[in-house]
Amino acid sequence: MNKGRIMPPEWGPHDATWMGFPRDSYAESGLTRDDAQRAWALVANTISDYEPLRMLCHHHDLPVAKKLLSEAIDLIPVALNDAWLRDIGPTFVIDDGALIAVDWQFNGWGKNTEFEWGHDDTIAARIAQWLDIPVERADIVNEGGGLHVDGHGTVLLTDTVQLDPDRNPSHDRDSIALQIHHALGTHRAIWLPRGLWRDNFLNGTKGHVDIVACFAPDGRLLLHQQTDEAHPDHALWDELSSQFSQEGIDVLALPAPATLKDNRDWVDYSYINHYVCNGAVVCPGFGDRADEAAREILSESYPNRDVVVLESRALFAMGGGIHCITQQQPRQIA
Repeated sequence: MNKGRIMPPEWGPHDATWMGFPRDSYAESGLTRDDAQRAWALVANTISDYEPLRMLCHHHDLPVAKKLLSEAIDLIPVALNDAWLRDIGPTFVIDDGALIAVDWQFNGWGKNTEFEWGHDDTIAARIAQWLDIPVERADIVNEGGGLHVDGHGTVLLTDTVQLDPDRNPSHDRDSIALQIHHALGTHRAIWLPRGLWRDNFLNGTKGHVDIVACFAPDGRLLLHQQTDEAHPDHALWDELSSQFSQEGIDVLALPAPATLKDNRDWVDYSYINHYVCNGAVVCPGFGDRADEAAREILSESYPNRDVVVLESRALFAMGGGIHCITQQQPRQIA
C-alpha cells in the first residue's frame, strides 16, 4: 500500500467525467453504428447537466459527435478503437494531494473482443498528458471495471478477471493484490469467484465486478440479485451475499429486471452498473417494471442526489452499461 495514496470512492466530488465516442457497434450486438452512438450520447448529455464531461472522439467521428452531443461537452480528438472508458482510461488516484493516472495494461479483456485494441492501450497515458499529470504504467493487465473501492482501503476484485490466463498468466491472488494495493492505496482485497454469465462470451469482460457489486456511502454493499431460478445468475446471490456477510459487510439487494432474455440469450441486465456523479446517480433502465424499484433503492442510498434512469438496452447489447462507459476524475481537495 502507498501511504498517503487513495482512490477516492465514486461518490466523492468530481472535477469531470471522461467518456469515449463509439466508432461502431459490434456485429453480434444487432445494433447499428447510429444506435451505439446515440446510446453513448444520451448518457453523456445527461451527465453534462451535472458536471463537466470530456469526450474522446476519433477524428472521423467528430461531425456526428457534434450533432449528437451537448455544446457543453468538451470534444477531444484522439485515435480510438472502442469506447469503454472505464476500462481503457486511467484509474485516477490522489497521492499526497496530487492527481495521478494509473495506466493499466489493456489487451481487449484477455483478447476477447472483435475490435483491435492497440490505440485503446494508449488512452490512459494520453489523458494524463492532456491533464499534465503524472502517469504510472502498471505491471499487470487490468481494467477500471474490474475493481471497485469503498474509499476506506477495501477493493473488490474477481478471480476470472485478474487471474485470467489471457491477462496475467504468471500471477496469483497475492501478487495481483500487491500490485493493486500499491496502485490504489488499498490494503484489503475481497475476491469474487466470478461475474455474470453473459459477461463470459465474445466482447465480454469475463467477470467485471462493476456489474455485480458496489459499495454505497453508508458502507453497505449493493449486490445484484437475480430472483428467477431459471436464470444462470440466480445462484450467485446466495454465494456472494454469504461471502460478504462473512467479511462483516452488510448487503443490500438490488434485484434484477424481470426480463430474462433478449434476442440472443440470457441477459446480464443489472442496476449495479450505475454511475455516481456530482448531484446525480445515472442508472440503467430496461423498460422493465423493476426500473422504479431500483430507482427507489438508489434514492435511499443517495438521498441528496437525483436518480436519473436512462434507457440502456443498447448499451447492454454491446456488452456493458452506464458505469462501463464512464470514468470519474476526482476533485483534488486542497
